[in-house]
Amino acid sequence: QVQLVESGGGLVQAGGSLRLSCAHSGRTFSSTTMGWFRQAPDKEREFVAQISWSGGSTSYGDSVKGRFTISRDNAKNTVYLQMNSLKPEDTAVYYCAGSPYPSSTYDYWGQGTQVTVSS
Repeated sequence: QVQLVESGGGLVQAGGSLRLSCAHSGRTFSSTTMGWFRQAPDKEREFVAQISWSGGSTSYGDSVKGRFTISRDNAKNTVYLQMNSLKPEDTAVYYCAGSPYPSSTYDYWGQGTQVTVSS
């Protein structure tokens, strides 16, 4: 059973930066597409970013393009989300998720880490 554990959340002022990490416990990380999602209170879950198994392909939600960067280290079984120029509207619980080959869906999820951006 794969487990994903997020870390790095916290409280930051608007304009600041945070880096989230997500550790994958299994042996299939290097063949797994990884993604970050977020959910703010009373809002639907929102796609943030995705990275292919090799790291060669990334995509971002419109609200974070140019500010957030997703990356991965397959040797460390870890995916990262670098968040810069944070805004109060980025406040949410951030979740990482994995889509293992050959699945086309995100089959497992972490517990989430809270990010709060103060104005």
